This record gives sequence, structure tokens and C-alpha cells, in this order.
Amino acid sequence: MESKGASSCRLLFCLLISATVFRPGLGWYTVNSAYGDTIIIPCRLDVPQNLMFGKWKYEKPDGSPVFIAFRSSTKKSVQYDDVPEYKDRLNLSENYTLSISNARISDEKRFVCMLVTEDNVFEAPTIVKVFKQPSKPEIVSKALFLETEQLKKLGDCISEDSYPDGNITWYRNGKVLHPLEGAVVIIFKKEMDPVTQLYTMTSTLEYKTTKADIQMPFTCSVTYYGPSGQKTIHSEQAVFDIYYPTEQVTIQVLPPKNAIKEGDNITLKCLGNGNPPPEEFLFYLPKGQPEGIRSSNTYTLTDVRRNATGDYKCSLIDKKSMIASTAITVHYLDLSLNPSGEVTRQIGDALPVSCTISASRNATVVWMKDNIRLRSSPSFSSLHYQDAGNYVCETALQEVEGLKKRESLTLIVEGKPQIKMTKKTDPSGLSKTIICHVEGFPKPAIQWTITGSGSVINQTEESPYINGRYYSKIIISPEENVTLTCTAENQLERTVNSLNVSAISIPEHDEADEISDENREKVNDQAKLIVGIVVGLLLAALVAGVVYWLYMKKSKTASKHVNKDLGNMEENKKLEENNHKTEA
Repeated sequence: MESKGASSCRLLFCLLISATVFRPGLGWYTVNSAYGDTIIIPCRLDVPQNLMFGKWKYEKPDGSPVFIAFRSSTKKSVQYDDVPEYKDRLNLSENYTLSISNARISDEKRFVCMLVTEDNVFEAPTIVKVFKQPSKPEIVSKALFLETEQLKKLGDCISEDSYPDGNITWYRNGKVLHPLEGAVVIIFKKEMDPVTQLYTMTSTLEYKTTKADIQMPFTCSVTYYGPSGQKTIHSEQAVFDIYYPTEQVTIQVLPPKNAIKEGDNITLKCLGNGNPPPEEFLFYLPKGQPEGIRSSNTYTLTDVRRNATGDYKCSLIDKKSMIASTAITVHYLDLSLNPSGEVTRQIGDALPVSCTISASRNATVVWMKDNIRLRSSPSFSSLHYQDAGNYVCETALQEVEGLKKRESLTLIVEGKPQIKMTKKTDPSGLSKTIICHVEGFPKPAIQWTITGSGSVINQTEESPYINGRYYSKIIISPEENVTLTCTAENQLERTVNSLNVSAISIPEHDEADEISDENREKVNDQAKLIVGIVVGLLLAALVAGVVYWLYMKKSKTASKHVNKDLGNMEENKKLEENNHKTEA
């Protein structure tokens, strides 16, 4: 007979090999783990009191078991089976929880926790799922440029090392791109690394672009499943250079055409709105070749003249109908001053002066005399010494920077010396002041002499020489009558004038001093004021006279008869007087 113990061992072995006993109420259980993390698989069984040991196994695809860990309930010892792929990766705790470090894709299996008693085997299966987050998608093999109305590969979106495989989506300006025949073509493929069992996903986008895609961002994303569910990772934006043909031509002028003046250099610049822009154009000048001048996008004219004014055009070389034009005015300014330079005239002469302007538009004219602005242009019907000076006629076009002209006239007014002598007795009666007033240009030299003796008087006092005039004066106290001679001489003539001066003891009539220019102006102003007052008074008297005349006219009409009677009485009275005379 077999012993009871031997019989029990054979029963346990059979149960371990073909155990299909499940604890009532336990269903399928799944543990999700990230790639590279530690997989923790709880046993999910209540440990029975008569437990002998616990074991873990996994099932191959064909269903056959592979035991990987053993733990005795009595000895508390743990043994790991010799399974190469799990060497040094397993840990079995006291509550029979199995931990697998450094999770791999190959760990996706059905693991089973087995608790064995003398008469039974309890099992709890667990499905292990491993997830690997893919790399951030990247757009590679990007097109250098896209051309409008042409279906062209935009690029490849690649995401690597994913498990399970993910899906790639393309976006334009944040909106999903869907396949569209002839406009959007998306080709997707995936590859698995046989060693790591990780997937690489690639999506190729072919796209027919338009001008609306200028500066539009394109992106792609990968959608995958992880331990916590579905997730999405987006790529960086990619902006593409969009090529499109020229639809319009424009022409520019440098410098700005409203400021072009004679002598400037003009640069014509032709631009096309295509991308890339045209590099060559045909330029048409107002008086140039009718077939145009072939050049780059710029054409320069140097030292332009007023005859360069006109219409300038440019066009595409291969499409001459696409043309642009602009009108250019070359501004000019001519000034002619007559007379000009240094001009010498005699005092009292007439001198007509004209400053003639010819310009491309209205010009401003300014007259200056000795750096002082004049209110009007000078005109000389009778020259005075104060008219002499440096005259400048200056003109400018305000809108055109740097376009201004100026001519100068240096006027010299010459005159022979003119002399006037005056004398004045000092109020004290002790001296007399004799003044010799001289005008002329060039400045005359003054010399005093005493007639008879011929003595020259050197102690004199002179005024400043202003506007061709100045004076020289002497103060004397003559004891007898003398004759003083004043001589004025310049390059034109020598003039002499004499004045008799009585002895200091003899009273005589003083002659008024010569009025200076400044005082003469004041006198003129006062005279004008006096004339104004007199004219006002005369007008008032005239009005009063008219009123009085009207009044008297009415009075005569009212007293006409009274006057007649009075007249008869007077006549009778005269007759009586005559009779008395006859009788006498």
C-alpha cells in the first residue's frame, strides 16, 4: 500500500501541472506599466491557513506555463527559476506580490499567482500591458519652398519608439488637414524594431499651396495610448517659403521724385510682387530706345537736366504687357540779376535793377541789403549816398531741398564834395562854433585855413562818416573879423567854401546847423503830423462854413422885405443931407 504522504505529493504535482482552479469571484485583471518602470502585480488571493507555498508563472502563446518564482510559507525562503529574460528582475514579497523591474515590451503576458495547499491550488491571473510614449514628432525632409498651384511634398512627420503604435495627424494653422484629391495627399506607414519591438511612425504630406499659405504654420501630432489613456504630442511649427508668379509691377524713384533737381542722380527701381521677385526688367526712358533697356531691378541716370522731365516705365522681360510708369519732373531754377557785380554810379543818377527768375514752379524771392532783408525790390530813380551797399537777390524752391540761387550787386555811389558852412555863437558870448558840413564819395578830406594869413587850423573835431556825409567843426574866439575857408577834396574834385566871422565883440546873426539824416527823418515825421492836423482843421472849417451859409440863406429870405424898407429910409436920409449941403 502507498503511504498517505506519497499520495498527497503526487496529487499536488498533478494540480500544479494542470491546475485550472480559480478562486470564485475573481475575474480578469490588468496591470498597466510604462516602459522601463517596475511592474507590480498583486496576487489578489486570500492566503489560506494551510498554505504550503506560493508560485508565479506566465503562459506562453501556446498556453504552456513557465514558472518563474517560488516562496515557501514555512521556511520564508524565495527561489527564482532560471528564466534568462527575468534574471535579476524579479522580486516576490511576503504577501506574494510580484515585482518586475525595467519593464519591457516582452513583459506583455498573462501572469498567474498560485497558492498551494495540501488538497487544492488557487490561481489568480493578471494581464500585463506595457506602454511606451513616442518621441516628440518632428517635421523632416522639409521642402525648401512651395509653388502655388503645384502638388508638392511638404515634408515627413516622424515619431519614434512608440508602443503600441500611434497615429499621425497634419495641421494647417491649427486646423486638421484631411486628404483631398489633387490638393492634400497623406501617406502613413509604421515600422517595428525587431529587437526593441518599438514602433516608428512616418507620415508624408503632399500639398498644393496657394498665396493664402504665406506665413501659415504647419504642424503635425502623434496620438498614442499610455497607462492613463490616450494622449497627443505636437511638433514644432514649420513655415514655408511660398513661390508665386508676379502679378503686378511697380516703379519707384530715388530720391523721392518731388525733390529731384538739376544735377541730381536718379535711380529707377522696378519691383514685381512675385516670389521670388524678378531679377531683370526692361526700362523705357522718355527719349530712349523704344524697345527698352535691359537691366537689373535698378537703372541710374546721372547729372540729370530739365529735359529729362517725362514719363518713365518698366516691364517684365518675358511679359512686356505687365508695365508700370511714373512721371518725373526735374526741377530747375534760373536767376538773372541786371546789373550785377560791382557797379559805380554818380549821385542823382537813375539805376534800374531787375532780378529775373525762371523756375519749374513758383519760387520765393528775397532781397537783402548788407545782410538786412528788404521789404521790396530796390529801384533807384535818383541815387543817394545811403543807397550804396551790397545787394543780394536770392530765390529758392521751398519744396525742393537745396535748390536755391543768389546773385549780388555791389553799388558804389560817387559824388563830388559839397560844402555848407554854419556858425553859432556860444550863449556865454565868449566863443563861436564854425561847422563845415561836407558830403561826397569817396570820403573827402577837410582842411581849415584862415584867409589872408593862410594859417592852417589843425585843432578840429570830426563826426563819423555816414551815408557820404560828415562834418568838421572848430571853436574860436576872434578879436577881429576873420574869413575861414573850408576845403574838401576827394578823387573827383576839390571844393572850397569860405565864411566871414565877426569879432567876438560884434553881435551877428547865427546860421542854422545842418540837419543830420536822423534828425531830418524826425523833422519829416513832425512835418507830416503838422500837415495832417492842418488838413483836419481845414476840413472842419469847411464843414462849419457850409452850415453857416445854409443858415444865412434862410435868414436872408425871411428878412427880405424888412431890408427893403430900411433901404428906402436910408435913401431919404441921404437926400435930406444933400439938400442941407446945397443950401449951405
